[in-house]
Amino acid sequence: MTPRVAMRRRSAKANQTNRIYLLVSLSLFFWALIFYFHFSVIGSCSSSNIEKQIQLQPTYDQPQPSSSSSSISLRVDKFPLDPPKEKEPLVAKPVLPPEFSFVRALKTTDNKSDPCEGKYIYVHDLPSRFNEDMLRHCKKLSLWTNMCKFTTNAGLGHPLENVEGFAVDVIFSNQMKQYKCLMDDSSLTASIFVPFYAGFGVARDAASLELVDWLMKRPEWEIMRGKDHSLWRRKLIGGTSFSPYQLPRTCLCSSSPWNANDFGIPYPTYFHSAKDSEVFEWQERMRNLDRKWLFSFAGAPRPDNPKSIRGQIIDQCRNSNVGKLLECDFGESKCHAPSSITKMFQGSLFCLQPQRDSYTRRSAFDSMLVGCIPVFFHPGSAYTQYKWHLPKNYTTYSVFICEDDIRKRNMSIKERLLQIPPEQVKIMRENVIKLITGLIYADPRSGLETLKDAFDISVEAIIDKVTRLRKNMIKGRTEYDSFVEENSWKYVLLEEGQREAGRHVWDPFLSKPNPGEDSSSEGSGGTTISADAAKNSWKSE
Repeated sequence: MTPRVAMRRRSAKANQTNRIYLLVSLSLFFWALIFYFHFSVIGSCSSSNIEKQIQLQPTYDQPQPSSSSSSISLRVDKFPLDPPKEKEPLVAKPVLPPEFSFVRALKTTDNKSDPCEGKYIYVHDLPSRFNEDMLRHCKKLSLWTNMCKFTTNAGLGHPLENVEGFAVDVIFSNQMKQYKCLMDDSSLTASIFVPFYAGFGVARDAASLELVDWLMKRPEWEIMRGKDHSLWRRKLIGGTSFSPYQLPRTCLCSSSPWNANDFGIPYPTYFHSAKDSEVFEWQERMRNLDRKWLFSFAGAPRPDNPKSIRGQIIDQCRNSNVGKLLECDFGESKCHAPSSITKMFQGSLFCLQPQRDSYTRRSAFDSMLVGCIPVFFHPGSAYTQYKWHLPKNYTTYSVFICEDDIRKRNMSIKERLLQIPPEQVKIMRENVIKLITGLIYADPRSGLETLKDAFDISVEAIIDKVTRLRKNMIKGRTEYDSFVEENSWKYVLLEEGQREAGRHVWDPFLSKPNPGEDSSSEGSGGTTISADAAKNSWKSE
């Protein structure tokens, strides 16, 4: 074999080997594509179809076609489902409560162009037996005294007459008639006023129950079960008128610390200004008075009450060269003449204000009216009642001496008051004088121009209270956590944002008497007094 032939054979053999390698490579590439297509594309489609078939398969409580039962069974075995659930009985869906009807009233607060936005009040048109008839028959309202002198002159009484708390009902009703934001459509109002003269009449308890029955039949009452209603009255002596019922919000001259619906308002005093300038002139006059007495007291002893501290107070006034005493009794005396009391208070730096038959005496407001710093012996006399009208920090305008310091330890009132620096006394007196505007009731036939009197402050507070309640009702929440009715006085003292009342340093003073416990004594928290005391209570401070 020639070299040329041998070279050709080796070349052909090499070419044949290369072809084999090429065919093997192509074959492997082809099979790789097949496997990729099978597992990546067809496999995913099959899985998706199986899942869809499982999702679309008929429910177990329905008959299944026999032709497909085996395939469905295979898929169920491969992809197990949750076991079938028992049928639940059909239950009607809860119906959402309709929109609160007072929402329209809340929306009026958005109208910034309306000077009465959020201030509208609806006044019930009561049958005349609940108010006007009482005034027409004022001589028959009391078994013991002629009440006409308290109801005349738009409830202000005769000029320089002893104005009693009984007339607060009439004063408020007459001032409400002059209120600038009255409205006939109760669905748009911020509050509802009940012009009931609750403080009058020998049959006032029966009239009160009759009034509640009348109100509860009114559509306005149904909207909030009376929680947007309010009435104004003097604290009734010897019992309550509405205890079995849901009460309107009640503004009282002396309120209960254990009733959430009671709100304290000032007693009417002798001064009822008709315009702002009269208030300013009065305040300036009180600033410039010469006060020669360190302290004074106007009142009668309580010999039948062993817990009363009035006897010790009277003794200290008699035996002090810096104390002034105006003794009162159940007969006619200077205590019933406004000029005598006012003159004594105007000449005093401090005015002593122990409890009366209720926590508060009208004398407390008579003294502040003339710039005399009140001295209280029980926190219920002012600090837990008059949240709307008096500062929460009571040390800025008053002095507190514990009753037991007088009753058990015979503390010297003179020495206690002399401990207060003269500069501090001056600041406290100025604070009292500044409070005068909010403690008086302006003449309802005229009214103040820019100043806010006790009526204005009370109305604003009631509207704010009702508005907050409505907003909380919409949100499904309450204003306080774990509300306890007997702790109502504590909620008055809470700071803004606090929602729960705990233990308080005044708990020993304001614990509610147990049923059957004697609550007639001072210091016990009660207001029940004897029939003889009730007979003369309108005269005796």
